Amino acid sequence: MLKINALFISVLFSFGVCAQADIKMEDDLRPVWEVGAFAAVFNTPEYPGSNQNKNNFIASPYVVYRGKVVRVGDGSIVRAVAVDKSWYELDISMAASFGANSDDNTLRAGMPDLDFIFEVGPQLKMRIADFKFAQHGRSELFLNLQARAAFSTDFSGIDHRGYVFQPQLAYVQRGWLSEKTALSINLSPSWATEDLHDYFYQVDSNDVTTERQAFDAKGGYMGTNLGVSISFNATDDVRVFVGAGMSLLSGSANSESPLFAETSTYSIGVGMVWRFIQSDELISGR
Repeated sequence: MLKINALFISVLFSFGVCAQADIKMEDDLRPVWEVGAFAAVFNTPEYPGSNQNKNNFIASPYVVYRGKVVRVGDGSIVRAVAVDKSWYELDISMAASFGANSDDNTLRAGMPDLDFIFEVGPQLKMRIADFKFAQHGRSELFLNLQARAAFSTDFSGIDHRGYVFQPQLAYVQRGWLSEKTALSINLSPSWATEDLHDYFYQVDSNDVTTERQAFDAKGGYMGTNLGVSISFNATDDVRVFVGAGMSLLSGSANSESPLFAETSTYSIGVGMVWRFIQSDELISGR
């Protein structure tokens, strides 16, 4: 159980990492280490293609260490500076989604609950363009190639749920509207193996009802996500972010499943990162 809890904390930490990380440019100087807390509330679909959303709240401490060789929490979980080049970075990609109570979902009533899902795997991040603006700061365009293993957990055990491949085109701009305001836009199609599609869309014979026929899910295209987020400094030590996302699911491999209800879904989130302490020593942001 201790390992499960530690894993859960690391997933929450990854959310804090993403929110804490401002857009880094080559000439930035940042503290070698910093410690703070992260909190956010999200409204998201219960699963891809669901016709019901739910609210979730998360809170977590975060720690950032920017060493000369290894960096932890500096825009990713962990990465080696040795493979951090001017045009590419190799690090770890992480994603997570909240669980859902099937009894609260009209399409899944009577079926097993959906557990908390987390994904982890390597990411190749390639900078393909950068821009400078006279009045709106600087920006960069990235192509991120992400491959992750997916797992579900009810915090008493872990089950492997297949693999996800998710290329992502990401645009980030610092100085949008004001010096400390950052804008991020990303577009990411995703494909998954059959195990993960089974978890969301499979209907076995014992789950069949008069309104829910049997369905054998298959692997393949899952959908494309479009996300936009804005972050800004409320104070020198508190940074606020607001984000919204849309999932475009037309053409999904299992759109014929009786559990698949919507070809487009929406999510929103708002949160804050509060830095408690930081080192006096500074280091390059890259």
